[in-house]
Amino acid sequence: MASAWTTKALAKASVFSFEAQTANNPRRRYQTDWASLKQHTAPKWYEDAKLGIFIHYGLYSVPAWAPTTKLTKRGEIDWGKFRPDMSDWFMNDPYAEWYMNTMRIKGSPTWKHHIETYGEKFDYLDFIPIFNREVKKWDPDQWAELFKDIGARYIVPTTRHHDGFRLWPSEVHNPHRKPDQQGTQRDIIGELAAAVRKQGIHMGIYFSGGLDWSFTETPILTQQGLNDHIPQSEEYGRYVYALLEELIHRYEPDDIWNDIAYPRTGNVLQLLADYYNLVPDATIDDRFKVANERPEEHTSSTLTEHADYTSPEGVWPDKIVEKKWESCHAVGTSFGYNQNEGPEDMLSAGQLVKMLVEIVSRNGNLLLDIGPKADGSISELQLSRVRELGKWLRTNGEAIYETRPWVRSEGKTSGGVPIRFTRNGDALYAVLLDNPTAREITVESLSLKEGSRVQMLGASGNLSWTSTGENLRVTLPGQLPGDHAHTLKIVPRPA
Repeated sequence: MASAWTTKALAKASVFSFEAQTANNPRRRYQTDWASLKQHTAPKWYEDAKLGIFIHYGLYSVPAWAPTTKLTKRGEIDWGKFRPDMSDWFMNDPYAEWYMNTMRIKGSPTWKHHIETYGEKFDYLDFIPIFNREVKKWDPDQWAELFKDIGARYIVPTTRHHDGFRLWPSEVHNPHRKPDQQGTQRDIIGELAAAVRKQGIHMGIYFSGGLDWSFTETPILTQQGLNDHIPQSEEYGRYVYALLEELIHRYEPDDIWNDIAYPRTGNVLQLLADYYNLVPDATIDDRFKVANERPEEHTSSTLTEHADYTSPEGVWPDKIVEKKWESCHAVGTSFGYNQNEGPEDMLSAGQLVKMLVEIVSRNGNLLLDIGPKADGSISELQLSRVRELGKWLRTNGEAIYETRPWVRSEGKTSGGVPIRFTRNGDALYAVLLDNPTAREITVESLSLKEGSRVQMLGASGNLSWTSTGENLRVTLPGQLPGDHAHTLKIVPRPA
């Protein structure tokens, strides 16, 4: 295996990307400037997809440990309860994928757990042989079949998290790690890409561009410390650029979900031009934040020049947002598998359904995270919830996939049942987020034209309806189909 992704190889890759672009999409070749890159927008497949699966899998899946905190409840984090500098967050970090950082903080619950479980001399990188042994049990086709069953249209697995450990056999050498500490022996990314594409699912990748704890020796303790830990050396810039170029040209991912930031030394313009020219229908998130050359001019010290979509984490807007966006959310609190999480730490299947409907009604996608164990198995607590989501989508997916926001996202019945709206073509979908207490409901501020048809997805036939002023009165089926939420389909949709 070569020790570096050489300059010659990069030059060859850039030529290939241009040839691929001119063959498949001759209308535009993206240049290495922001004005050109900003011409790129989220492709139709991404606009239509609505549901993706995030996968946090890596060395941290071996210890699979983080404290659960009273400041979290059923997968939700009350960020307002943490101190402004976030020092109490980093000390008690409930994200298992941050194990390496938290175990470096002397006195933290993770530091205590690590010493008690593995001993003072057991280094984080000593988990590598265990992970390489356990990952031999992993079956990518089982994952792909599960994602298909859930109803996911794309996936975004971690290629490397902040610990710098890679999930593909890279030719790029990390100068701060020994040869046997570079990454996994199995091509997890390549095998997974082949498996999900066989199921018709788009393959994206997560990449930690802003943090790499092999380039830093001290832990992150505060929010300012997080910003200070973004490496900006020429060495790190060349390294990250080479890794991403390798991933792009080896796997041609449909989406790059970069995390935290991107080094200003990483030649971001060339990287993104290469990517769009090779994969024209690709997407990137808004986390390619490049540190400003003169950070004193910007309090955040970072600038985001271009993104195909924005990426709020664990939250979402309360209204329709015109620019495409995506909210990532774990089934529990931690993104990586945390053996401490129980049912009380997990979102219920009904909460997952409501979250998806809320997000889609406001022009978003949901990137729902699963954290596998080291052997690739997924806990029953996570499986039971995501399978229920898939079951709901098999009945109600028509109101989710390929839809767009209506003129408003919210409504309600006179009985107080919240409603969320989507549209597709001539159809309007009104999703009842709670079960009505009566068979007859009145949808407020919704009037239909004479001859309109009202149906319920999962039930046969048309429903009886009448207009009462500006409201719509509908008689529901005697037995509602399924659980969690119920969808009225109205054709033709009101203007």
